Amino acid sequence: MTSILRVALPVPLHTLFDYREGAARAAVGSRVRVPFGRRERVGIVAERVDASTLDEARLKVAGEVLDEAPLLGGELLATLRWAARYYQHPLGEVLFAALPTSLRNARALPPGGIAAAELTPAGAAALAAATPRRGTRIASLLEALVAGPLATTRLDALAGAAARRNALARGWIARCRLATPAQAAAASAGPPLNDAQREAAQAVIGAGGGFAPFLLDGVTGSGKTEVYLEIIRDCLARGRQALVLVPEIALTPQALRRFRERLGVDVAALHSGLGEVERARAWLAAARGEAPLVLGTRSAVLVPLARPGVIIVDEEHDGSYKQQEGFRYHARDLALVRAKALGIPVVLGSATPSLESLANVEAKRYRLLRLDQRAGRARPPTLQVVDLRRQRLQHGLARPALEAIAACLARDEQVLVFRNRRGYAPVLLCHDCGWSARCPDCERALTLHKREGRLRCHHCGHEERVPAACPSCSGLALHALGEGTERLEDALGAQFPGVPVVRVDRDTTRGRRLRDALLDSLPEGGARILVGTQMLAKGHDLPHLTLVVVVGVDEGLYSVDFRAGERLGQLVVQVAGRAGRADRPGSVILQTHDPAHPLLEVLLNGGYRALASRLLQERRDAGLPPFVQFALLRAEAPQQDLLDRFMRAAAAAAGRASGVNLHGPLAAPMPRRAGAWRAQILVEAGERAPLQAFLPAWLDAVRTLPDERRVRWSIDVDPVDLY
Repeated sequence: MTSILRVALPVPLHTLFDYREGAARAAVGSRVRVPFGRRERVGIVAERVDASTLDEARLKVAGEVLDEAPLLGGELLATLRWAARYYQHPLGEVLFAALPTSLRNARALPPGGIAAAELTPAGAAALAAATPRRGTRIASLLEALVAGPLATTRLDALAGAAARRNALARGWIARCRLATPAQAAAASAGPPLNDAQREAAQAVIGAGGGFAPFLLDGVTGSGKTEVYLEIIRDCLARGRQALVLVPEIALTPQALRRFRERLGVDVAALHSGLGEVERARAWLAAARGEAPLVLGTRSAVLVPLARPGVIIVDEEHDGSYKQQEGFRYHARDLALVRAKALGIPVVLGSATPSLESLANVEAKRYRLLRLDQRAGRARPPTLQVVDLRRQRLQHGLARPALEAIAACLARDEQVLVFRNRRGYAPVLLCHDCGWSARCPDCERALTLHKREGRLRCHHCGHEERVPAACPSCSGLALHALGEGTERLEDALGAQFPGVPVVRVDRDTTRGRRLRDALLDSLPEGGARILVGTQMLAKGHDLPHLTLVVVVGVDEGLYSVDFRAGERLGQLVVQVAGRAGRADRPGSVILQTHDPAHPLLEVLLNGGYRALASRLLQERRDAGLPPFVQFALLRAEAPQQDLLDRFMRAAAAAAGRASGVNLHGPLAAPMPRRAGAWRAQILVEAGERAPLQAFLPAWLDAVRTLPDERRVRWSIDVDPVDLY
């Protein structure tokens, strides 16, 4: 009897598609070609059934089966099914989101094993003739290969990728693949664990083979990474795999290097900065059990693990773990779901834990592990508030801040001036008539990028040339108001001539090689003054950095977002944590027009834990997450009346639901973006169960509305951003 394949396709439809099975058997979780409309598409077999609810005589026959063994199966497939239901997203798009881009089509799988290189006869002859001088990187590379092939990651760590490419071009080495995991290299010794670190590591190791969630709350510089390494070392010794998540691509190169050196194993990297083939090979290496350690950003939480042992989420509070488009999952939350399904420990680490995680500790769902002291001889930085009222500012910097910078430079130390706004200035204004440069599609101020001579909208990407004169009155009194990182870079360069100033933001780190080279150079101290955004606020270990100046504190104190206080506290503590991480003491200057603000006083006097405790109580009293559950229906349309009509109909379609309240329709905090009008409906419930029971039927009703196809809309379960 012919089986029916229920196939998931990467289309925005909440349904599976039935096909009759062809000559080849297709396992659940494998890719298969299927006719879809007028062309063929690649789908994933989600189910095999004996009969279809449709007329089987009219069903099309599935085509070529692309995989000998399923790509998605077992726990991962079950978790993805759960995620599709929880986040109310089409299963087909969820399954394909778990695959690297090059595996979402009909291409053959990359070969198994680990990418490696071996010495050729020409290379052996060159080494014998000392053609590459002894002591050079390329000679070291050839000498390392005399004993046999080595993984390219090992060679790159030893001599650098440039030396490997050079040797390959000369024919001295050749590419090959290692069929089994590479033998461990000599692991470098790290600093001995202190008592608190040892207790934390042993608590996780002692959890055994069962699910156990831990929150590792360690002050900045307390050595959380050393705890991770000890946990992973035990995991690898038991023949298991470890998965480590980091929040940003910028943190992966230094993390990769540190883990390889300290553990002596190859690390499979997974992040969007890699090429498609590299990502696919790393993903498959994890699935086959060839990669003992997988390290990546948000999407790495969807990687299959053949021998799972532990999952670690570093900087668990970071907002970048939330996917903001398409399949809107939260990687931290999925890590917990996967760890429970796999029966393994999961460690959430942060110096500034999210209020959600702290609430779970309070409810006894997570076990709290604390590191209260900085590792080694490092001391916590001192915090100083500079009152900006009645002060004359030089490009946003007060005189006390400039004097502190000068004193720091005189001691031959490094300074970080933190401003979480890129560009030269956020506003370009005409002093004669009051005209200001605004985005025609968002109605927001355009940011001036002076060096490029461009005005850019950081919301939709619109850009235009800087006008030579005011477009409204033709006057020449155009003034840049406010300051971004580019302006601070120029101002500090002029204030301290001859002192190297380096800016680190999205504009200066666009290319992978440029970004890696720039970030790798920072710890050396050659850049005496660093000017940067939140890219520099976490994870970076800068031993020469002793002073941090935070510009723009007030923006976080007066935001309408209920999460603003939490984010401000996290940002201040994280960026302050870059100072004084070695032997020299560190200090932090916070510039504000409101030094007596209650949240700022709590943060300064009690630290982040006191601030988090206060914010949790405020959230509990106000009925806000994490004590209630939110889902947000967002919609946008080119005409305001079309949007209003759709949103009223969507709200009416909800009817009366037990345990669920709807707020709206409401204009979005940013009512217009990229030429579209925007609105939202907030769905609130005291518990997850009634919210999850309400959403499927309501969203099915929304999909039947007359204007549904004319409006772009989405649902965001557990939103972290109400914009």
